[in-house]
Amino acid sequence: MKKILNTCLKIVFPFVLGGAILYRTYRDFDLSRVGDYLWNLDWFWMTVSLLFGILSHVLRGWRWRQTLEPMGEHARMNNCVNAIFVSYASNMIIPRLGEISRCGILSKYDGVSFSKALGTVVTERLIDSLCVLLIIGATLLLNIHIFDAFFAKTGSNFSSISEALSSPILYIVGVSVLAFLLLLYFLVRKLAFFGRIKGIMYNVWEGVLSLRKVKNLPLFIFYTAAIWLCYFLHFYLAFYCFDFSAHLGWVAGLAMFVAGSIAVLVPTPNGAGPWHFAIISMMSLYGVSWENAGIFALIVHGIQTLLIILLGVYGLAILAFTNKK
Repeated sequence: MKKILNTCLKIVFPFVLGGAILYRTYRDFDLSRVGDYLWNLDWFWMTVSLLFGILSHVLRGWRWRQTLEPMGEHARMNNCVNAIFVSYASNMIIPRLGEISRCGILSKYDGVSFSKALGTVVTERLIDSLCVLLIIGATLLLNIHIFDAFFAKTGSNFSSISEALSSPILYIVGVSVLAFLLLLYFLVRKLAFFGRIKGIMYNVWEGVLSLRKVKNLPLFIFYTAAIWLCYFLHFYLAFYCFDFSAHLGWVAGLAMFVAGSIAVLVPTPNGAGPWHFAIISMMSLYGVSWENAGIFALIVHGIQTLLIILLGVYGLAILAFTNKK
């Protein structure tokens, strides 16, 4: 019963949280204009934007296959790509479920070690986190005045963050957590099941270190750069779909892209709610009216979410079809 309740909470809570933030963000909006803007949307630019969104998933599948090869795991390229499609759709049901589902898909269809595949996913997340930090750093340098206004508008400031980081309480808590984890590790080593999970953890760790043995490192770097460029173009080209945002340059697009990338860390379906709030707040700082910014966020997020769902359904169908033998 407890397990069922926890599963329900994992599914229900993200939707409730996202719905609450969406309601809070759009409660004063005139949503009757959404239909008119959707009808007059420049679908050429939206189509190009969506193509870059699909390409980012394809490149991620290719890169994933490359990290599996050094461990002797040779998954088929199309299975890797379709597993990525399914993983993004799965994350809309339960946040972070996609990382598990795509490892399970390769384990089922290509006999890839689940734990090794999971290790490569951890490596991916570390690389992606590094990319996000680099993009944030570059964006802050280009838009420091805009982000300063954004933090002031949302009730945050850099001085309070600096004070928190310099507080001795933070370091005391950090040392305490580290000591607890070390104690937990030594206690687990004494338990009988440690020997059974040791092999699994070794495989996960081997997957984490797979990047060291990648045969073509320049290709891996190219894939990584191309993935994030596609992510950015997937978002930025949507500016040209509307008259009120077409004049915004790539620097403004980069600032909003970073704000949206941070917002999706909140566990809601595809970032619904936090992403809208971040984009509306940032776009308004660039002179776009609050209502127009809300329409942009609602339409663009809705279309991109629909794309993820369709790709997930396609991935499931094509996996079952191409692997039925």
